[in-house]
Amino acid sequence: MSETNPIPANYHKDVTYKIKREVDWAEPGLQVTRLRLLSDPGFPMWDVSYCHGFIGDEPVNVILPFSHLPKRGWKREIVKYAKADRVFAQRLGILENVSTLI
Repeated sequence: MSETNPIPANYHKDVTYKIKREVDWAEPGLQVTRLRLLSDPGFPMWDVSYCHGFIGDEPVNVILPFSHLPKRGWKREIVKYAKADRVFAQRLGILENVSTLI
């Protein structure tokens, strides 16, 4: 098993269990704090497990326009979706807050 950016110690207590609503990734004020991608060795795609973020100090579940991403070029693919939805991926924080598990 290989993992990048593992879950912080109190993540479920401090974030996951406090989530009360879902928002679209184009929601004003959203800052993505965790995009979890899962896959199997040798499989060419990532499955999106979940995406969390904050609006102010409120943790939220983020609704994305994709559920799979290619392992090669996944950042480019996110940017493509973002441009289509008029979302600025870099400002959103989605490209820097990725956790992967194979």
